[in-house]
Amino acid sequence: MAGQRIDKCDIAIVGGGLAGGLAALALSAKRPDLDVRLVEPGPVGGNHIWSFFDSDIAKKDRWLVAPLVRHHWPRYDVRFPSHERRLRMGYKSITGEALAEAVAAALPAGHIIADKAKHVAPDHLLLARGGRLSAKHVIDARGAGKFPGLDCGWQTFVGQALTVKGGHGVEHPVVMDATVDQLDGYRFVYLLPFDAETIFVEDTYYSDDADLDAAEVRERIAAYAAARGWDVAATTREESGVLPVVIAGDFERLWPASDRTARIGVRAGRFHATTGYSLPDAVRTASALPALVDRGDLAAVLRGRAAAAWRRQRFYRMLGAMLFRAAEPDERFRIFERFYRLSPQLIARFYAGRSTTADKLRLLIGKPPVRIGRAISALAKLDWR
Repeated sequence: MAGQRIDKCDIAIVGGGLAGGLAALALSAKRPDLDVRLVEPGPVGGNHIWSFFDSDIAKKDRWLVAPLVRHHWPRYDVRFPSHERRLRMGYKSITGEALAEAVAAALPAGHIIADKAKHVAPDHLLLARGGRLSAKHVIDARGAGKFPGLDCGWQTFVGQALTVKGGHGVEHPVVMDATVDQLDGYRFVYLLPFDAETIFVEDTYYSDDADLDAAEVRERIAAYAAARGWDVAATTREESGVLPVVIAGDFERLWPASDRTARIGVRAGRFHATTGYSLPDAVRTASALPALVDRGDLAAVLRGRAAAAWRRQRFYRMLGAMLFRAAEPDERFRIFERFYRLSPQLIARFYAGRSTTADKLRLLIGKPPVRIGRAISALAKLDWR
């Protein structure tokens, strides 16, 4: 390849979002002997706030995320038309800026490559601006991409950090405020009080399609703030997103065995099928990487772990089918309202993706919030691999 700059390293991580950033931090901390490069065209971490429950992260893995936490609360609230509850469970938030700062401090100068990979292979990648980076392992952490062969609903959202004159009066996070008008499926507002006058307000929808009219949702956020009596002086940040809520599909199509490039994060199918959240899986994978990267079959090992995680998510995909195929759109909130009447321990295990057999039975027994006939019909039509 005459005239093309060629560089070499031990590990090349493609994508500097949550999964890629955490992987870079874990390898830097535990394997300082390795030359690790991170390829990301935009700012590492992007414009994101990731939140998680304390119980989402195993104690042995908390070293990785503890330095990144920018906000921490000992409890959170949920609100539904006929039910409100406060749960005493630790809740934390990480910002994209915190991840970027940590990665910049951990990797040597020049090891964050501000470019896009136009071709990715198991042992090399080609950069959009020219040049080839060879590596013992290339790890693809570029996010969702396409989801071939998957049946999905979608979680869409717009979030804004608002500065409220005189204070907003919210003391704890509100993970779901579903007392708002139910529009476009299941709608709720999510609140994170960063300080007395700054609150992050996210308007979220469990929708049948991935369309997001950001301008319209901004107007709904403004209406919500007005209804709370808030005098909004400024909007200091905004983010939006579309997360898949997987109902059914074949892992073999998501990550074909013929693709021998290592993957992590959402691109590997490592996210909670019902909530769409990927942070717990991203932490687990990043924490495991330092002990795995000496293996010549790293891609096969990661694919095997991802396939096993996919099988464990089968129950959550079934819940997604109940939500999107069996429940009427404007009645979907009843599923979550019922869920939040259950024990805090069951709720914690659900979000961590570690529901026990007893948890699963408890979630399914009793008076269902959807019609039995519609539920049976919905489940019968789907691919449960």
